[in-house]
Amino acid sequence: MQFLIRFNKDIFNKCFFVYYGIALVFLAASCNSNFTAKPQGYFAIDFPKHEYQVFNQPGYPYTFEYPVYAKVLKDSTFFGGTTENPWWINIEFPEFSGRIYVSYKEIGKNRFDTLIKHAYILTGKHSSKAYSIDDSLINTANNIHGMFFSVGGDVATSNQFYLTDSTKHFLRGALYFDATPNADSLGIVNQFLLQDMKHLINTFKWRN
Repeated sequence: MQFLIRFNKDIFNKCFFVYYGIALVFLAASCNSNFTAKPQGYFAIDFPKHEYQVFNQPGYPYTFEYPVYAKVLKDSTFFGGTTENPWWINIEFPEFSGRIYVSYKEIGKNRFDTLIKHAYILTGKHSSKAYSIDDSLINTANNIHGMFFSVGGDVATSNQFYLTDSTKHFLRGALYFDATPNADSLGIVNQFLLQDMKHLINTFKWRN
């Protein structure tokens, strides 16, 4: 009798573990079949209305219009050193943690062909992470000439440009963000600020 009782307990224990294992398998299969990975999402952004104000500070060799939700700050340093002249600025977009770095060079103190070459070199530095680099000629009603660069991919700056009169003035601008480069998350902001960059270029004038 004792043997039969012991034998029945062993059978019960074995059956319990078998059924328990089968139940776990079905439960896992059921969970896996119903699981759907959610696509990565980004915070929605309420963009302000495009409205502009004039930058026309005394002593500066240029003037332009920029957004009311931006601010212009004088840039007096360049990689730890002083800027070549006092007309370097940053156009800050606090709401988007971005800025357009604007550098100004005088042709004569700098070779014109060297300035053009340098602009292309700075854009080309992003080629390792870019899947495209497109350049477009700039010719505005204010007799402003230059080139606009659109860089595709997870790059630090997607939009850059330079403006010149080919004889005296040369200005370069590049939009950067205080964020890890990501074409998906920054794409909508880049597109919004692209309109502001185009407005800046179309209203840009040399003062002398």
